[in-house]
Amino acid sequence: MAKKKESAEPELMKTWSLPTSMTIGSAVRAKGILQEIRARLPFAVRKALDLEGGILTLAMPETSRAIFRATSASTTEMLAEMEALPVIPREIEDILAISTSERRRWLEDGRLPSAGTRTVKLRGRARQITFHVFDPAVVVDILDRGAVDEWREHDIAAAAEKRRQSAMKAKLTRSLRKGKKKGTRKDGSNPSPLRGWDEFDAEGFLK
Repeated sequence: MAKKKESAEPELMKTWSLPTSMTIGSAVRAKGILQEIRARLPFAVRKALDLEGGILTLAMPETSRAIFRATSASTTEMLAEMEALPVIPREIEDILAISTSERRRWLEDGRLPSAGTRTVKLRGRARQITFHVFDPAVVVDILDRGAVDEWREHDIAAAAEKRRQSAMKAKLTRSLRKGKKKGTRKDGSNPSPLRGWDEFDAEGFLK
């Protein structure tokens, strides 16, 4: 049996563990951090940086020592900024375990305060999209105080009250229509609410 051929170029390798304070416990945010750092690196070395299990790994061949050192230093510097990296929509949905409709509703009514907007170009397309981003410190605060559960309870109560008011309005509308229909004469006119008016009208004194 032929022996497995060993790599002719031993790899240079460095790893960084992404702390929870940076990822906020989200694998989606961890991937977003990887993509953010890759986007800031020279195109030729982006794929040399990878993520697995919350650990960033930079791996290059032995012959790329100078590039490896420069990329390693740049990655370390950028990681120092990642805790403050704004949280994007798909990340906040994963961190808070909320739906897209909840995110949009709570953003609109101010419960999820926006930290500004970001515009990106879709890969392979000319079209750009703009979306709201969120302050990671605010997201952590929302998560720690369990605000999402309170918001959902509030929304359930508000929806029930809205249904109750709609039902009352519909009932009142039906009642008014029914009363109007009962009080209409065959000729389409409405009788006067004044007592004795029908008899007065019947005598023809107004004709």
